[in-house]
Amino acid sequence: MTRRHVEPERVVALVIGIEQYGAGEDWNLPGPVRDALRFRDWLLARGVPDANILLHLAPLPGTEPGVPYRPADHDTLRRAFVTDVPARSGDALWVWWGGHGVLDTDEHLRLYCADATVADRRNIDVESARGVLRSDAVTGFGRQMWVIDACRTFDERHNFPQSLPGERLPTGRRVEAHEQILMFAAGRGQRAANDPELRLGVFSDIVLDALRTDPLPDPDALFEAVRARMNALRAAGRTEQLPSLLLISPERTESMPSAPPAVSGPGATTAGRLLARLIDALLAYPLMSDRDERQALVNELPAKVVARMPRHTMPRTDVIGIVRTLRAQPDRLWELYDAVTLLDEEPGRAAELKSAVQDFVAGPGPGM
Repeated sequence: MTRRHVEPERVVALVIGIEQYGAGEDWNLPGPVRDALRFRDWLLARGVPDANILLHLAPLPGTEPGVPYRPADHDTLRRAFVTDVPARSGDALWVWWGGHGVLDTDEHLRLYCADATVADRRNIDVESARGVLRSDAVTGFGRQMWVIDACRTFDERHNFPQSLPGERLPTGRRVEAHEQILMFAAGRGQRAANDPELRLGVFSDIVLDALRTDPLPDPDALFEAVRARMNALRAAGRTEQLPSLLLISPERTESMPSAPPAVSGPGATTAGRLLARLIDALLAYPLMSDRDERQALVNELPAKVVARMPRHTMPRTDVIGIVRTLRAQPDRLWELYDAVTLLDEEPGRAAELKSAVQDFVAGPGPGM
């Protein structure tokens, strides 16, 4: 597909990074604000005017970015998609979003806004938002690049007490003039990894490293570079997520999931796949979704092991931390197996967990 060069002054960007939510400290997510600011710096270095960058942030306390920004609550972000961006003129649009997300039962990615609470999980529906930007409500922005660093886990697995609220944003008539490229950090049902110590999203960091000089790069080349880096991390057991690309234009429609690294030879399994299977086998237990029950599980382990175990409020992150602490001594993983099956005796889950532990212990090493 032939793409015309876009002058930097004709590029507009909606840049969103949300670290703090109305739901409280359990939802804190160090990293998205720093990633958003790094992306803003990249745009400025490419010649995009600062006035063309709509920056919406919700930083953690004590981490103010030092640059002007707009709020990231639902009403403000809704207005950004419905009013602020369509009021701008330009040839190309970036949408960058870092924060929490979830996949609803209609397979739509919902991105939580800063004022989301457990009782009212205020969000923006990505499908609805991009519907606005590809309608005649938007007269310019023939090229649109989206980078979304958020989980795409299934909503029903989180066991929230209230249903997920939804809204279809007002849109214009459908037209065929816009090209939209969406890069997602994670595949269907997957979590997007975040590094709280370095305060960055793993996917965002790789995308920023892969970007070159063009303020609107070739999406295929960019995605291939990102996919190669992510697959290398998967092979090393450092992440499980599979980034994906959705490209829709008048000339081409394509969805490109990121294929995992090839397995060479019968029975060859990477440490990352063994780890992913063990984590999934543990998370199959309903007790793992409850923080108090996970604590009861940990209390069954030796005190000297628990003392150096990193803990987290999010179930998957917490389980990964538990396994990382126990991995050096295989007997400890069997103690974990005994503790889990003591609290939940369901035979099907126990059989899968036993097999996952056996394969992990016998595998090529944790690679973590």
